[in-house]
Amino acid sequence: MSDLVLTSFDDGVAVVTINRPEARNAVNRAVADAVAAAVDELDARDDLVVGVITGAGGSFCAGADLKALAAGERSGIPGRGFCGITETPPAKPLIAAVEGYALGGGTELALACDMIVAAENATFGLPETKRGLIAAGGGLVRLPRRIPYTVAMRYALTGEFLPAETAHRFGMVNELAEEGGALDAALALAKKIAANGPLAVRATKRIVAESADWPAEEVWARNRAACEPVFASADAKEGALAFAEKRAPRWGGR
Repeated sequence: MSDLVLTSFDDGVAVVTINRPEARNAVNRAVADAVAAAVDELDARDDLVVGVITGAGGSFCAGADLKALAAGERSGIPGRGFCGITETPPAKPLIAAVEGYALGGGTELALACDMIVAAENATFGLPETKRGLIAAGGGLVRLPRRIPYTVAMRYALTGEFLPAETAHRFGMVNELAEEGGALDAALALAKKIAANGPLAVRATKRIVAESADWPAEEVWARNRAACEPVFASADAKEGALAFAEKRAPRWGGR
């Protein structure tokens, strides 16, 4: 793994840290490749249930590295999108822990996550229109699904910054933390998720994330298809047994 992206794994939680503080964690192709590899590892490992992505040095991500872009280098991966995840988020839950600025692609990266924990001083925004550009990494698709349409339209069209407190008030941010405390708060949330059955967590994310787009005539068939393997699993039996025996369950992921 490149030192531009740091990873750690503990108690079912993967932590992925973009490590370019001198560039406010702007994303070049090397960063995108390393983040993509990290979330692939999250999905591939049976001992991992949930991931957290954050930035080093008090800033989340300033978006694409414009110097690299000017030199012809892309900050996305074909078929995977910006930072390797905006088009293909991991199958397992991913939490953004946001300090400081999450602008442009940084906001799009946060929106590609399932939950956002932000410091009170954090700032989001899609300022692309101010530069004659367009937020092409999913921000315009996801923002109106997270906050009211008219509010999303204002911030998308004006390019104004969106303070974390406002984003929290409209439901885009799950939790606010004190400045410097976003990662700790995100880890506390991640540990609550990691304590649960890994098969159930993964299937639950899939249903919540995808079901709004399922054709009406297929909703219940798709819901059953996602649920039945979980009900038939050894983990489901272990969860019931652990409850009856008043002990913590020992998940096997099968």
